[in-house]
Amino acid sequence: MVKQDLYEKSPVRLFDAATDGGLKAGELGLVTSKKGLGKTSVLVQFGMDTLLQDKQLIHVTFDLHSSNVIYWYDTIFTEISKKKNVGNADELKSEVVSKRTILSFSLDNFTLSKVVNTLNALKAGGIAVSGIVMDGIDFTKVTEGDINAVAQYAAAEKVTVWASATAEGGKLADSVPPAFEKYFAAVVHLNQSEGVSLDVLKIHDKKDVATGIKLDTKTSLLTKN
Repeated sequence: MVKQDLYEKSPVRLFDAATDGGLKAGELGLVTSKKGLGKTSVLVQFGMDTLLQDKQLIHVTFDLHSSNVIYWYDTIFTEISKKKNVGNADELKSEVVSKRTILSFSLDNFTLSKVVNTLNALKAGGIAVSGIVMDGIDFTKVTEGDINAVAQYAAAEKVTVWASATAEGGKLADSVPPAFEKYFAAVVHLNQSEGVSLDVLKIHDKKDVATGIKLDTKTSLLTKN
């Protein structure tokens, strides 16, 4: 019941409300921004949303120090739990993150096909994945076939996949290569202007959707103006 309450108070509900339900099962979403604006914190909020539903999450990172990933989940859970004043927060956090698996890949020999192969191996081992986040995809090092492989996996397994990539500009063509855009049901960009705003460049068949969502400078949570 407490997890359900935290899920209902999750900052992701703001995103869902502003985008007619947000990302659906079997779809890919993308978060972009310049370096250091908060892509990881947003990805972790989407990932935490899966965990609060008592579902299995895979977090793919290209930072070989998984302690950095763990820190973000600890931080985001703590901030969300404050909204509910959870008494046994540490115990509940341990229960929630027990369904999180961190996969670390080196960029030196990384391919998205290796990620998909690992996900299929986890399925064969009995891990029923519901959500995936991939932190830090370099579009200069992947092909359309790579993105298509992830999209086919997501659709076949009914898994939501959120990824992040560095992008300087705030237009859709700046955030994702035009040839790749069709694979992403959602593309959001973090824009630094009077704080950090979350600009929805694409959500299904809609473009440039105004949400009024920003990142809270103190908590790194999604918040409404």
